[in-house]
Amino acid sequence: MSANAAPLAIRYAALSDTGLVRESNQDTAYAGPRLLAVADGCGSRGGPAGAAAIGALKRLETGGLPAGNLLNVLEDVVDQAQQAVHSVAGSGTSAEDTGTTLTAMLWTGSQLALVHIGDSRVYLLREGELFQITHDHTLVQSMVDEGRLSPEEAASHPQRSLLARALGQGAAATPDMRLHDARRDDRYLLCSDGLSTVVPDQDIRHVLAGMGAPEQAVRELIALANASGGPDNVSCVVADVVEEQR
Repeated sequence: MSANAAPLAIRYAALSDTGLVRESNQDTAYAGPRLLAVADGCGSRGGPAGAAAIGALKRLETGGLPAGNLLNVLEDVVDQAQQAVHSVAGSGTSAEDTGTTLTAMLWTGSQLALVHIGDSRVYLLREGELFQITHDHTLVQSMVDEGRLSPEEAASHPQRSLLARALGQGAAATPDMRLHDARRDDRYLLCSDGLSTVVPDQDIRHVLAGMGAPEQAVRELIALANASGGPDNVSCVVADVVEEQR
């Protein structure tokens, strides 16, 4: 940011919905002045596991952020989130099947630090174009990456939700982490797969480009997921990068 550029801030909203089929909501969505996060729990203790993972990250909302070793701090906090998930899962059968995705962004004032594991997603709307800036950690996506499946075949594959990476469950727990430079007027969407598997990208782009406030956007996106059958829990966080109000 240049010396004359106005300081930036984020304006945000979060919403989670059970959908039309599931009996309970195992998703957790959170948005605060510094942290944006979505977790999609699975297994017998999936809901508490997702909430515990995000709870571990919430400590980043308070206190100053280090300038030089932010990714190291994030790595430590993800380790704490993994431990929190294991504590929630307990032992026995519940420990074996309990896990959660975790997709979060930490606002630093000019950048968003991304932490991502699982198949929840982050989209960026920039200058009218929609970009998916996370990579799904699923076995089916791995098959697409290796050229064994086409994207069209993956979309209807019966095991498309089987996770290759997650917190808990004994799966590999190494997240993707990187810093993402923010620009004024960027709009970010974090969502669980309850949105991305039933609402096409072009419809997501239409809502993000057309809805003024983040609160409107999250409501409309969840309405679209439910209009498409609402087969899963659905969670959305929308955040706009804006000039800081003095």
